[in-house]
Amino acid sequence: MVQAKPPFPSKLLLLSLLVSILAIFDNGVQCFQGKKVLSMHKFQWKQGSNSSTCLSQETRWENGATILEMKHKDSCSGKILDWNKKLKKHLIMDDFQLRSLQSRMKSIISGRNIDDSVDAPIPLTSGIRLQTLNYIVTVELGGRKMTVIVDTGSDLSWVQCQPCKRCYNQQDPVFNPSTSPSYRTVLCRSPTCQSLQSATGNLGVCGSNPPSCNYVVNYGDGSYTRGELGTEHLDLGNSTAVNNFIFGCGRNNQGLFGGASGLVGLGRSSLSLISQTSAMFGGVFSYCLPITETEASGSLVMGGNSSVYKNTTPISYTRMIPNPQLPFYFLNLTGITVGSVAVQAPSFGKDGMMIDSGTVITRLPPSIYQALKDEFVKQFSGFPSAPAFMILDTCFNLSGYQEVEIPNIKMHFEGNAELNVDVTGVFYFVKTDASQVCLAIASLSYENEVGIIGNYQQKNQRVIYDTKGSMLGFAAEACTFD
Repeated sequence: MVQAKPPFPSKLLLLSLLVSILAIFDNGVQCFQGKKVLSMHKFQWKQGSNSSTCLSQETRWENGATILEMKHKDSCSGKILDWNKKLKKHLIMDDFQLRSLQSRMKSIISGRNIDDSVDAPIPLTSGIRLQTLNYIVTVELGGRKMTVIVDTGSDLSWVQCQPCKRCYNQQDPVFNPSTSPSYRTVLCRSPTCQSLQSATGNLGVCGSNPPSCNYVVNYGDGSYTRGELGTEHLDLGNSTAVNNFIFGCGRNNQGLFGGASGLVGLGRSSLSLISQTSAMFGGVFSYCLPITETEASGSLVMGGNSSVYKNTTPISYTRMIPNPQLPFYFLNLTGITVGSVAVQAPSFGKDGMMIDSGTVITRLPPSIYQALKDEFVKQFSGFPSAPAFMILDTCFNLSGYQEVEIPNIKMHFEGNAELNVDVTGVFYFVKTDASQVCLAIASLSYENEVGIIGNYQQKNQRVIYDTKGSMLGFAAEACTFD
């Protein structure tokens, strides 16, 4: 009888390598083919984990690119006493953000000003300070450091200015243009003033003595900024200077800006930071949004030198869909894969998907969302359900689990570009004990509404915007500033 031999060492090595490929451990995530294992304690919201001040973010210059440190705006919000209430308000405000974008699109297309009825009382619960899930960087305006929100869905940059008729509380001192020798007022009837319509949805209005160019920006959550256009010296760090930078000097501002000094618009109109710095950076910028549950940092890179990226997968590019009327970034979503299954829906390939850093939750046409939901629930079976939460209707009770295996979600775009949603962007932890955890994607009300890829699904991705080449790229990257 021939004795059976033990497996050949090389076979054991191949088996070991195969296991290593199919199971990769990183930040509590174990990856299998078509699925990822999520360790629950790694991604639950942490009570009281936030700092009490909005610390200044860093900047560095590397290989011809200016790199600004990005943080989640909750790093400005102080200690969070009740995460459950805060998370509910996050989604309320996100719904208003969606309405604001849709209202602005209709306004620009129709050529009418945005209805002043948008300027309604802010729906705040007394005593609770709220922020939306946005990201911040630090810049210098007129030689003064300011922490500002960055938003690809906005064009006009603005900060609060003295004297201020009505201003919200911010961490940094309020900018005083009267003490800056480089500040200049933009006059009404100038070409710059006339460009406000496409940038904000509202026409510029002439002020008096001097005849300044007054602006109004209304946001869907009831937030607003009003003031006059001005120019000032902007420094992005490490002597990256932008002279005569056009921005809004806000004298009347209210809303959920979370202690930030204002906002920097990264949209496509002539007033955005990207357009104003196109000669310097070639109209190319990128960001890597850090996870929101910790104080991790990401980066905003001005310039197109890919050597400064830290992506772990190749960059895949898709065409930006041109829309001369709307200064937003549109893509053609051609498919979605859940696990290894390609879902089927009639609304794929309709050129109508917007990508936005200021909206939190991705919104899909009803037919696409229903197909995605059905396949996700089919693959994520055996877990107890939980009640729906606001716009999120696919929820589970995962409080009894240390880890769960969840299907990969991959979005496909024209040109074979892919956005492989990071595991931190699949579930929204409504309750801190994981008793209510929801699929972090929602449905639009109607099939013909514009879909939006929100920042929750963009976390831990390098997203590259080439505005001159009209291309947008995706690559996986563990977001850090180091």
